[in-house]
Amino acid sequence: MLSTEFERVTLPLADAFTISRGTQTTAENVVVRITDDDGTTGVGAAAPSAHYGETAATVEAVLPDLLAVVESVDDPHAIAAIERKLRGVVEDNPAARTAVDVALHDLAAKRLDVPLYRQWGLDPDQTPKTSFTIGLDETDRMREKTRAAVDDGYDVLKIKLGTDRDEEIVAAVREEAPEARIRVDANEAWTPREAVGMTDRLASYGVEFVEQPVPASDPEGLRFVYERSALPIAADESCVTLPDVPAVADRTDIVNLKLMKCGGLPEARRMIAAARAHGLEVMLGCMIETNAAIAAACHLAPLLDYADLDGALLLDDDEYAGVPIDGSEIRLDALADRGLTGTGARRTE
Repeated sequence: MLSTEFERVTLPLADAFTISRGTQTTAENVVVRITDDDGTTGVGAAAPSAHYGETAATVEAVLPDLLAVVESVDDPHAIAAIERKLRGVVEDNPAARTAVDVALHDLAAKRLDVPLYRQWGLDPDQTPKTSFTIGLDETDRMREKTRAAVDDGYDVLKIKLGTDRDEEIVAAVREEAPEARIRVDANEAWTPREAVGMTDRLASYGVEFVEQPVPASDPEGLRFVYERSALPIAADESCVTLPDVPAVADRTDIVNLKLMKCGGLPEARRMIAAARAHGLEVMLGCMIETNAAIAAACHLAPLLDYADLDGALLLDDDEYAGVPIDGSEIRLDALADRGLTGTGARRTE
C-alpha cells in the first residue's frame, strides 16, 4: 500500500526578488511525500503562482483528492494511468498535479535504484548550463548582485527588466560580467514597439535573447516583435500548456516551459517534442522552488537548449538538497557518483 502526506512550507529568500509584476521575500511551496510498503519515499513539491491562478491554499485544497487517486492505483510505476486519472479529478491546478507527479517519478526511480535521467536513458553530458537570475533593483544593487553571482561561478545570467532604465541596467551588468552569457526577461512589461526598440539597443551588449517582451494577452504584438527583433525571442507567459506550442510557433524562437505551468514531467516531455516538431528551441524554467520540486526538472535538462533552473539557488534556506549545481553547471552525473537515485531530492537535516 502507498501512503501519502503533504505540508506547506514557507521558504525565505536570500534577497528580495523583484520582477515587473511585484516583489516577494518568501515563497510558499507545498511538499508531497509518497511512501511504499518498504519505506521508500518519493518527494515532490508544488510552487504555485497566483499569476496562473494557484496559491498554496488552492494546492492544499485539491491535494487530498489527487493523493486519493495515487492510493487507489497503488502502483508508483503506473505513471501514465495516474496522470490520466489526476486530470480527471482536477483539470486545472497544474502545480498541485506536478507535486504528485514528481513524487511518483522520484519513488519509481528509487525503486529501480537509478537516477531518473538514467531511467529515461538520457545523456548527462548533453546538459546545458543554468542561468542565474538577477532580480530588479536599483542599478547599483543589481551591479553588486551581478558581481556576487560571477564570484560564485555563475557565467550565465538572466536579468529581469521592465523599468525606465532597462538599457542602463544591462550596461551595468555587462560591465560587471564581461564574459558572461546574458539573457533578459521583461515579464510582459513592454509594448510591441518598445520591445523592438529595446532589442535594437540591447543587441550591442551581446544579449543572447529576450524573454516575454510583451503581454501574453497580445499574441499579435508578440508576432510584431518576433518579425522585427534584432534578438531571438522566447515565449514564457505566452506558452503555458501543450496547445500553446503550435500557437506560438510562428511568433517566437524559443519556448520556456515550466513544470508548474504544464502539470508534470510527462506533459513537459510532450511539450518538448512538440516544440522540436515545430522547429523551436526549448528552455525549461522554474518558479522559486524547493529542491523537492526543482530536482526533477533538472533531469529534463539533456533534452533542452537552455536551462533556467535556479529557483532553489535563490532561497536563503531549504530543507531539501537536490541535483548538485556547481556555478552554472547542472551536475546530473554527480548523482550516480554519490549513490543517489530518483530525482536526487533529499532532506538536508
